[in-house]
Amino acid sequence: MLLLKNGQILEQGVLVQKDLLIDGKKIIQISDSIENTEAKVLDLKGKFISPGFIDVHVHWREPGFEYKETIYHASRAAARGGFTTAMPMPNLNPVPDCYENLKLQLDIIERDSVIRAIPFGAITKGEQGKEYADFKELANFVFAFSDDGRGVQDANMMFESMKVAASLDKAIVAHCEDNSLIRGGCMHCGRRSRELQLPGIPSVCESVQIARDVLLAEATGCHYHVCHVSTKESVRVVRDAKAAGIKVTCEVCPHHLLSNEMDIPEDNGMWKMNPPLRSAEDRNALIAGLLDGTIDVIATDHAPHAPHEKELTMTKAAFGIVGSETAFSQLYTKFVKPGVFSLDFLVKKMSENVADTFGLPYGRLKENGFADLVVIDLEKSMEIDPNQFLSKGRNTPYIGEKIYGIPVLTLCEGNIAYQDKEVFSDL
Repeated sequence: MLLLKNGQILEQGVLVQKDLLIDGKKIIQISDSIENTEAKVLDLKGKFISPGFIDVHVHWREPGFEYKETIYHASRAAARGGFTTAMPMPNLNPVPDCYENLKLQLDIIERDSVIRAIPFGAITKGEQGKEYADFKELANFVFAFSDDGRGVQDANMMFESMKVAASLDKAIVAHCEDNSLIRGGCMHCGRRSRELQLPGIPSVCESVQIARDVLLAEATGCHYHVCHVSTKESVRVVRDAKAAGIKVTCEVCPHHLLSNEMDIPEDNGMWKMNPPLRSAEDRNALIAGLLDGTIDVIATDHAPHAPHEKELTMTKAAFGIVGSETAFSQLYTKFVKPGVFSLDFLVKKMSENVADTFGLPYGRLKENGFADLVVIDLEKSMEIDPNQFLSKGRNTPYIGEKIYGIPVLTLCEGNIAYQDKEVFSDL
């Protein structure tokens, strides 16, 4: 047993001091004061205890792309960022489009992951958009279905996929991008792309496919979840769809909340991501959409790459940035400390709301609930240094940024997934 003493938890949005007693995988008691002679005692000295975060959008790269990232490294990076559950996307080799391929990934997760990982199954074979993956064979083993990294271009294929997913009570999770509108772009089509004389990706590339898909979701009754919304038009389409009673949910990434196109200082591949950083107006719409509930959850889209794929110009670099280790701290620093939104709001968008959106039994601190939690020192600060990352991916444009609210201990089902040994040396 483990007794966490003198921690602070959120109750009705207010920080209150509590003790937590953990036995095995579960929290068995939460009280003002607990004494237990059989338990190992850890004095948290007023540090904040949050439910473990849930990330429904990560790229763990294994099997197939271990030179970018491995499940061993990615899970530890996620734990360091306070995540206790993650959903790895299926753009792998082999693509998990049948149970035989998925089993390879499940076995590595079982062996190497320090947190709970529930992988996605692909919508189409090889994520090629031509033949359907084996939904029924995969359904009992996957979180949901996605061809993330690519938009499903064929409307009928998406329509039929939604029908099957709905019958299996699984969500379709979509990377929305109309290939005919990408036009070889490497950043947002806007003021900054014109200044840098780089090809741009128009906002409508994303929003037009969301508009198509919400109508297909209405026709099929499928739970349709939109990945990484980045434009004001996308927020509007989702808001209107929700008002119409369509079962649509969506996520936003930390980087789209933190930055806009004008923050890109030069033609530097570290700033290349998909979707790209949009306009200041788009960023404001994302913040407003998060605040009014149009945007349900925050997800990282943690996308590690090797240095030789990112230390390039924008046109040549791979799309994607890492985020597992810094997401909470960056958002806490940028939004909670200045009072844009509350600590309770941020925590829920990364835990409880995620669980509610997808019907998961995680994301809350409660008696007889899973001992998935993260201890955070809200006063502790650090500078982002990719050389200290646990992820193999070093591809972040936020090098040197000072952040507050640093996770120092992460437990998943009562097991230590991450500990800051400078803070807790005796565990």
